[in-house]
Amino acid sequence: MTKPTISVQGEPGEDQPEPPVFQGLTRYEIRSQLSEISFYLCGEIQASHFYTNLFYTLRSASETDIIYLHLNTIGGDFDTGMQIINNMQSSCAHVITVLEARAYSMGALIFLAGDELEVQDNCQLMFHIYSGTFAGRGTEQQAQIQAVSSWFEKVMQRICQPFLSTAEVDKVLKGADVWMDSDEIRRRLSRLQRAPAKPTALRRSRKNNAPDAEPGN
Repeated sequence: MTKPTISVQGEPGEDQPEPPVFQGLTRYEIRSQLSEISFYLCGEIQASHFYTNLFYTLRSASETDIIYLHLNTIGGDFDTGMQIINNMQSSCAHVITVLEARAYSMGALIFLAGDELEVQDNCQLMFHIYSGTFAGRGTEQQAQIQAVSSWFEKVMQRICQPFLSTAEVDKVLKGADVWMDSDEIRRRLSRLQRAPAKPTALRRSRKNNAPDAEPGN
């Protein structure tokens, strides 16, 4: 069926302008200042002074920046790892953690602290309790052990749940190791994405991380 053509005729004898030829759509684009920055955390996590470039980048980043942390680490220095995590959570940037091989111990906690988590094939996560040495008089060592144990328990609960269940966190605190591969990691992340109303360690509210907040306040 032929569709009717509707036209408007001018006065008799009046020249009609040629209709413009359709040239296709015109694209209008607005460009923003977007930076994508990558760091590779490989091998053992060492003393914090090796990571000041990362700390500064996280602290000075803007809301339009994306920072990738590529992980292949057996873990390492707990204090350095916590400083990395605290800077990640205080950063205005969108921090994406990318699991590229393995992330054990502190590496696993850093992975879970990202705003967005990416998992490559054939990777592993492993969670276990802290290890360390204590010095001083017996009563001082007992106080140190008690303080560190309480600190570590809070860290595990705040960062690892609900990715790890309460029972799994308890197992870790009692000395067991918790292992999982890429398939299991993705299954858990998918489960959390389907339940956005639950508290999650995978997204951090910037409102709860005031730039001038001091630890312990």
